[in-house]
Amino acid sequence: MSSTQITMQAPATSLLPGFDNPVDDAQAVFRAALEAFAHPGRLETLPADSGQPEGLSPALTALLLTLADPDTPVWLPADVPAAARAFLRFHCGCPLVDDVAQATFVCVPDGHAMPRLADCAQGLPAYPDRSATLIVEVASLHDGDALTLAGPGIEATQTLHVSGLPADFRAQWRANNATFPLGVDLLLASGRQFCAMTRTTRVED
Repeated sequence: MSSTQITMQAPATSLLPGFDNPVDDAQAVFRAALEAFAHPGRLETLPADSGQPEGLSPALTALLLTLADPDTPVWLPADVPAAARAFLRFHCGCPLVDDVAQATFVCVPDGHAMPRLADCAQGLPAYPDRSATLIVEVASLHDGDALTLAGPGIEATQTLHVSGLPADFRAQWRANNATFPLGVDLLLASGRQFCAMTRTTRVED
């Protein structure tokens, strides 16, 4: 086999599959994501499996397969493995951008620093939906700092235990609340579980 043949075959043989049943699995993950946003701080479990490239967790992979498309630029930290970038380009067709302010989805795998919320796309007064959603892998959604959440979708309060957020996350999130209807939304993931915080979700003292 020539070197040219090897080069041509390598991408096809090394690329992982996406969902086993792309339509049904994506719909199931989308419904779970909707439930997460409808009930901030409540944990959802991934309802479908997919190939998992190096650098992305099961939940991050499934959420991006479901939400990202050619019209939604995605930001990844610079040193995320090339396999993850190739996987997203092939399965989602999404553009990958270097400027976090240009991203619709800001993806932060485990071990990488989360960009400041204010540096992400905030939306426009006439188009607040043109803001970013951060998808952040954290160390745990069962242990760590206890966040008491309140706001739309929460009856009284919801306690979320999370480990791995920046030390000044509470201050950043309150500043995010203050810009409503602008501001970012957040998906927190750990392994096969995830939850959401919308820009209207408050972190109580």
